[in-house]
Amino acid sequence: MVANLNFGRRYSRTALWSLGAASLMLLSCGLASQQSFGWQEQAPVTESAPAPDEDWLYLQNTDLRIGFLRSHGGAVAYLSPVDSKVNLLNHFDHGRLIQQSYYGDTDGSLWAKEPWRYNPVQGGDYQGSAAKLLAFTSTESSAYAKTTPRHWATGELLNECIMEQWIELRGPVVKLRFKFHYAGKKSHGQRHQETPAMFLAPELRTLVTYDQDKPWTDGPLSRRIPGWPNEYVAMTESWIAYVGEDGRGVGIYVPEVTEATAYRFQGGSGSDCSYVAPLKTFALTPELTYAYTAYLTLGDVETIRARFAEIVKEQP
Repeated sequence: MVANLNFGRRYSRTALWSLGAASLMLLSCGLASQQSFGWQEQAPVTESAPAPDEDWLYLQNTDLRIGFLRSHGGAVAYLSPVDSKVNLLNHFDHGRLIQQSYYGDTDGSLWAKEPWRYNPVQGGDYQGSAAKLLAFTSTESSAYAKTTPRHWATGELLNECIMEQWIELRGPVVKLRFKFHYAGKKSHGQRHQETPAMFLAPELRTLVTYDQDKPWTDGPLSRRIPGWPNEYVAMTESWIAYVGEDGRGVGIYVPEVTEATAYRFQGGSGSDCSYVAPLKTFALTPELTYAYTAYLTLGDVETIRARFAEIVKEQP
């Protein structure tokens, strides 16, 4: 999923990337209606919220509801306004979701008969094998997951890697903290890394961000409907959003990250989705620990931008 296309995975984790790593995994959810949030009635491809059970865990406050799948490395698999049961995310397979995924050198592995590379994925592999969830705890407003990832292509449990995830609800904003530790002996080359990979319902088709050189001056936003394969996107204010026809959607802000990759996959049979990943470039080297923070919020683009601007003001 990346621009510089040093990746290799996820165009649809099933609809390959001729380029390099993208993280799309076949999607199945769409968007249907919630008048209180402005969603318009859509075709019946919408996924409603599954009931809480041994696999699903939800957190909610007066603004948001967020859900996690233990069978997918504890990754974020559900997001909606609190008064909606329409999932704005996609979790069609173990490579979708909002999750950690990193890339190293080519290693002789094959994904769907195509050459792949070293690729630890929080959710699991492309054949549906789950990553190993080492710990999963929660409070009323937060959740923590610790995971041994799988190699996306080979399915091998990568015991030299540990992924951790802390999620906290803060009013209309979700704070996400991710941490990755690589204890392998091989030094890999620099790659574009998804920070994080985010897969959304296909009804959120318009990508919105600020890409000019005067951030946080209320400059005009750019809008596009990404195609296929991946497209490079500048995001000078470090945030980017996908919105639907009513102008509302999901935004993500990752401090100090100013580029992203995006695409929309339309394969039918429930596989359609919208994808975006903010990008950092670094190498997986022995004893690397990489940690970062991201923020999510819902609304129209003016609201999304204003909430992220407040976070910027709070930063030292």
